This record gives sequence, structure tokens and C-alpha cells, in this order.
Amino acid sequence: MLTPTRLRLARQRKGWTLKKLSEQSGISVRTLSSYENGEHEPRDLRVVETLANTLGVMPEFLNSDDVEFLNPEAVSFRKLSKTTAGRRDAALAAGRMAMEISEWIETNFRIPEPDVPTLEKHRPETAAMMLRERWGLGELPISNMLHLLEAHGVRVFSLASDCRDVDAFSVAWDGRPFIFLNTAMSGERQRFDAGHELGHLVLHGDADRVHGRDKEQEANRFAASLLMPRRAVIAQGLREANLDRIMAAKKHWKVAAMAMTHRLSELQLLSEWGYRNTCIALSKQGFRSGEPGGIKSETSQVLAKVMWALRESGNNSSSLVQAVGLDELELNRHMFDLVPRAVDGGGQTTPNRGRLNLVK
Repeated sequence: MLTPTRLRLARQRKGWTLKKLSEQSGISVRTLSSYENGEHEPRDLRVVETLANTLGVMPEFLNSDDVEFLNPEAVSFRKLSKTTAGRRDAALAAGRMAMEISEWIETNFRIPEPDVPTLEKHRPETAAMMLRERWGLGELPISNMLHLLEAHGVRVFSLASDCRDVDAFSVAWDGRPFIFLNTAMSGERQRFDAGHELGHLVLHGDADRVHGRDKEQEANRFAASLLMPRRAVIAQGLREANLDRIMAAKKHWKVAAMAMTHRLSELQLLSEWGYRNTCIALSKQGFRSGEPGGIKSETSQVLAKVMWALRESGNNSSSLVQAVGLDELELNRHMFDLVPRAVDGGGQTTPNRGRLNLVK
């Protein structure tokens, strides 16, 4: 009736302690602890239903197969030192739930096999150039980072909105690379985050510990080199470029203005004085905290096609909901808000298709 690890996963997804779950469900801490430790099982199905309703999952989620938890040391949390254990565990639980969605998709659809090499022995810029060559990108701008990642077998999901304080993160799990992106960021920032997390997978895929200041800096250099390749940027003739030329370059490469400026400084195309003055000018225009007039955020091609196929078969999201035990609201938190939701139609329900993006 109740799988202990499933109960713990659902509780951690809410970011709750046993005491908090007890307060919300009316079940004693001692009893809940015995459930999570596998010492006792509920004798009444209504207890499972109460826990499911309290935790925002379906009863089927709580009595499915045992689940293995993610190891925090293997996850590329960018703000780990500033994140409480509870918020970290909530993000890990959200990621693990997204993996359940991914497992169902792989069972029912043909998904590209992973093609993410491990290049930990190379410098970040060299690794980025090697990956560009392997994936046939040449020196051109990357038109869509999410589609590129998915085409090479990276499983990309949106980071649940209540976990965004940990920012984007990635993990290799059962031979499959996963990236979770914060959709609240600008389109340019989201692309850089995707490159950053790809850098972790490429540079630190075999490491026992994938976070830390040094590894974050390496992932940043990888992302900058991947999105703004050295030779192509130098060929644009941007030495001591003024603000207008930098803005044109940033649109060409689809990156943030600050990221473009930093890359020019990194390539010694801007003097220290020019870099400082450009950063000041961009800050005054709001580019340090955001990306005025930026590009539209990218979304998942794979998940959009899955939802389109389900709709065409007449299932909408019902088969996915039943299989993973998560309702449409929770599914949307992980699937870029691509799952059609029921709306009040005066006695009948109609899927809200306005949010569904079909990618051919």
C-alpha cells in the first residue's frame, strides 16, 4: 500500500520535515517515521489517500516501485553553499520525479541515444571545440541550444518553480545525461546555463564530486567557448568594440550582453579600461540584472512532440498522469508548461492548448 522511499521522495519534494508533514496530514511523527523506515504499513487505504492529497501526488505514486535517490555530490548545484539541506533535497526530489517522466517517455517513444563524450583531461575551451567538431557545428552560432542537446541524447527538463533558488543543475544517471533549466531566466541566460551544465557533464562526468568554485569556473569557460567560439569571434574584428558593435555581436551569438563583453575581455579583445567602461554602461541600461529586448526562451522539442503525439492519440496527458502518479500541474513544473490543463467549461473540460508548442 505504501512504498517507504516514495513517501520520503514526495515529502522531500515539498521541502517538508516529518514534523511539517505531521502537522499537515494529522498523522503523528512517530507513525510517519515508521512508514518511511519501512517498519510499518498503513492498515487503511484512506491513510495513503490522506498522505497523497497532503503531498500533492496520486496514491499510485506512493505505492509504485522502490525509488533510488540522487547523490548530492554527483549533482552540479551552482549555489550549494547558499542552499539549505531542505531546499537542496527538494530540488533533488524534483529532479528524480522528472526522471520518472523520462523513463516513461523512453518506454513509449524513440529518443536519441546519449552522445555526450567525457573530456575531463582537456581544458574547457579545448573540450568545447572538440564537442563542436564532434557534433558538426563548425564555427556558426548555435540556433537552439535545447534542441541541440536533445538531438544528442541529453534529457532536458524545466526546473520546478519552487526549486529555482538552486538555479539550473545537471546529473548523469544510469548512463543518461540530464539537465534541469530555470525557465524564469532570460532566453540568453537560459542558453548559457544549458552550456554551463553541458560543461559539467563533459568535463566532470566521471568525477565523484561535480561542484565547487573551480568546477563552476571551468563550466563557465566551457559554455562561453561553446557559444562564442574563439576563432569566429576574433574573425568578427571586435577589438576595442564600442557598445553598438557589442550589442550586434551578442544578437549574432544569442548570448547576454554581459556574457559577450566578458568573452571579448577573455579573448583580450577589450582592454581592462574598455571592459570596465562597457560593463558600467550596460549596467546603467539594465543588462546586469536582466536582458532588455532579449530573445524568447527556448523550450523542449522532445516534450512538445510527446504531448502532441498523446493528444493525437486521444489520450492527452491521462496515460502519463496514471503512469507516473503526478497530476498535470506537477507535470507542467517539469515539462516547460507543455501539458494541456483542464479549464472550467461550464460542466465540461477542455484542454488549454494555447500553451502547447508543436515543433516539427
